[in-house]
Amino acid sequence: MMSIKKQIEYWRESAQESHKTMLALKKTGRYSDSLFFGHIVLEKILKAFVVLKTNDNAPKIHNLLRLAELADIKLEKDTKEYFLVANSFNIRARYDDYKKSFYKKCTKEYVEDNLAKIESIYKKLCQQLKQKIL
Repeated sequence: MMSIKKQIEYWRESAQESHKTMLALKKTGRYSDSLFFGHIVLEKILKAFVVLKTNDNAPKIHNLLRLAELADIKLEKDTKEYFLVANSFNIRARYDDYKKSFYKKCTKEYVEDNLAKIESIYKKLCQQLKQKIL
């Protein structure tokens, strides 16, 4: 089993790589896929917090609110509400019956707005994590 420090670093670095993928997908016009990776970015950075808080492996769940709760992260109301939106990017991108309608919803403007929110939350979480592990 990896040490707690290595697990935290794994999740932090993995979030960073997924962030690069999210941006690359947006750049190539694969908008629904970029939002799927946006969810993954937030999920992975939250899992780093969960490992830090629990001194245990991150759970195999995808719900951003639940991960924040397990990590004991105090979220602003608008961030909590946004996590509900971002959770749908994971579900809708995975299941065929949602994919078509989700794809249509993912205009350039819709994606840019959502990726800006993801980016802002991700940067705040990265700063908080950095402060906690120093």
